[in-house]
Amino acid sequence: MTSVASRPAPAASPAWAGRAVGVWLRLSVTAALLAAAGNIYALLDLEGIYGRETSAFVNQAIAQDAVNLAVVSPAIAVFAFLARRGSLRAYLMWLGAVAFIIYNYVIYTLSVHVGPLFLVWVAVLGLSAFSLIGGLRALDGQAVAARFDRAPRRPAGWLLVIVATLFTLLWLKEIVPAILAGRLPGSVSELALPSSPVHVLDLSFFLPAAFVTGVLLLRDRPWAYTAAPGLLVFFALTGLPIMVTPFVAQARGDEPAWAVLPPILAITIACLAVLAGLMRPLPRGRGPSD
Repeated sequence: MTSVASRPAPAASPAWAGRAVGVWLRLSVTAALLAAAGNIYALLDLEGIYGRETSAFVNQAIAQDAVNLAVVSPAIAVFAFLARRGSLRAYLMWLGAVAFIIYNYVIYTLSVHVGPLFLVWVAVLGLSAFSLIGGLRALDGQAVAARFDRAPRRPAGWLLVIVATLFTLLWLKEIVPAILAGRLPGSVSELALPSSPVHVLDLSFFLPAAFVTGVLLLRDRPWAYTAAPGLLVFFALTGLPIMVTPFVAQARGDEPAWAVLPPILAITIACLAVLAGLMRPLPRGRGPSD
């Protein structure tokens, strides 16, 4: 692979095919609108949507619906609008928000009993998946790297490696002893699921992707600049429903897990701070600022 430092930065090289990405941006906004409608429906009819789930599951679902409605769907719409107007930074963050939607709607479709919103969730998942695939294919990794070659890459690289490693060890600490003891992991049994889709998605896709991206960013590889901002957005968004869940549990009369708040808050703030540094404007004379 060619490092950013070893290649000239083309001043006017486009980072993506502007006309080609319009369809993917529109698909993602459609998915966000469908998701928001489903979130409202679910929050107004908890019994009809989550009535067959455990109380712990319902607490998490309420938190997720609230965060999707208040933060994620609006963020996708705003990022898509700014990206359509030519903002590369918005486009890269849009990728992370869309990846977060995919992650959560895999969980919705595979973990919640089939009900009135099932086909809506399937549609959101499909539209978001195609948006992410198309959006990634439209990018020129070399051009993206050239735009951000002076950005502080090492904090982002190390943060991605550390967060991916910590969560991998956390999940393995829960999974391996349970397997050896012939029982379900605690987080699986409290949700009355055969396995945890979070464990599956994290250990199969997102944590390896974050670890590899972090390593490649530390080595100054061009495509890492394309993936790193989205992964930082993904991790920051992931922290929000986790932090909201204890408040939902307390409001519903369940035992809130307050202990999760400090570490998740710290990781979320770190991701946002590092993302801000990575996305800072380029010095004048280095090509388009976005």
